[in-house]
Amino acid sequence: MTHTGRCHCGAIHYEVSGEPRWVSVCHCVDCRRSAGAPMVAWAIFGEAQMKVTKGQPKVRNSSGTAMRSFCGDCGCGLFYTNAVILPGLVDVQSSTLDDPDAFAPTKQIQVAERLAWMKHLAALPEFPRYPG
Repeated sequence: MTHTGRCHCGAIHYEVSGEPRWVSVCHCVDCRRSAGAPMVAWAIFGEAQMKVTKGQPKVRNSSGTAMRSFCGDCGCGLFYTNAVILPGLVDVQSSTLDDPDAFAPTKQIQVAERLAWMKHLAALPEFPRYPG
């Protein structure tokens, strides 16, 4: 099965095929800073399972051997590769999939760097839309 995704503005489109090796939520500082979010959801695929079908992402070395790909127009983060610790694999920010519910996380990683208040999100009041 093939799944498609894109950046926020639509300049970059991609597709992934098959099932991810694993799906996780990462709490590391590097992910938080690059996404501007308290955590990032990732689905990891073999490099041959993912291809960019429109546009050309920009790539930035974010820390040592970590390479982050993003849209140069809207800044949306898309992919992460690290040839040293994840050879032959590409992490896809699963929230950029057209169907982000397709791959639910099965684990949380880098919890040593998790923001303390993240553990209590389920206890907060919920609103279907912005509260009036």
